[in-house]
Amino acid sequence: MLPYQNIQEAEEAHGRALSFAEKLWFRYSAHKPDYILHYHNIIFLMLFYTLAPLPYVFIGLGWFKNMDKYKIQPKVKDSFSNMFKCYKNVMGSFLLVVGPLQVISYPTIQWIGIRTSLPLPSLWEVFLQIMVYFIIEDFGNYWIHRLLHSKWGYEKIHRIHHEYAAPIGLAAPYAHWAEILILGIPAFLAPAMVPGHIVTYWLWFILRQMEAIETHSGYNFPWSPSKYIPFYGGAEYHDYHHYVGEQSQSNFASVFTYCDYIYGTDKGYRYRKQALEKLAKQRQEDEGRREEKRKSL
Repeated sequence: MLPYQNIQEAEEAHGRALSFAEKLWFRYSAHKPDYILHYHNIIFLMLFYTLAPLPYVFIGLGWFKNMDKYKIQPKVKDSFSNMFKCYKNVMGSFLLVVGPLQVISYPTIQWIGIRTSLPLPSLWEVFLQIMVYFIIEDFGNYWIHRLLHSKWGYEKIHRIHHEYAAPIGLAAPYAHWAEILILGIPAFLAPAMVPGHIVTYWLWFILRQMEAIETHSGYNFPWSPSKYIPFYGGAEYHDYHHYVGEQSQSNFASVFTYCDYIYGTDKGYRYRKQALEKLAKQRQEDEGRREEKRKSL
């Protein structure tokens, strides 16, 4: 809730005219308690979880046949019933696990300094904070994920997430309730270490959710903008982790590839990728020789 009665009073307090975005923020948030703004986060999570995977759902259901060539595990077919079952389970987890967690975490949000006040952060500030959040979360997620692949961690908790050996976008947050809580620690730790505006806080969780959906999509699109992000793992990288399953000791990082590279947990993936590239090159050369032979006849 902002301590101003109107925009004019806010402008006088800041000694300048409010920007267009700040005026919008004032009109929306001025008379809403901070805890209500904080609870928006669960609404955004549910909304973007529902909307962001839809293109992958339509492709998986065969609406766009020309996209099948980009499926990483083409032999695995998706069904609407399986997708809807996954969606219901995840939404249940959001309501029964993430929702209550959002409610009880509000005092912590206040304590670490997530603000709702004016001025709004600049785009540059938002960009830098989001980048720091991704780096912090990726490092923490890497080590927790490795622990979840211990014998006890996998059998008791993590195996549920690996029910999808060929992942789909809807299965990004599909997991045991304990895993949702545990992996939420590094996601929350990032803004706790570098607190900012609640708009940045919302955007962080939205982008992290959308990144996880793309990573679990099961499709490797060559035009994806994320391919231009340095050290980004992406769908093909994480798909290998699901493909190997319980025995996987590779590709633990959630976003980037440098932790796996530094700690030597990407060797299986790199070896397999090199072998497949070599095989594809050999097939291409064999086809070229056969074509030349046909022409000579």
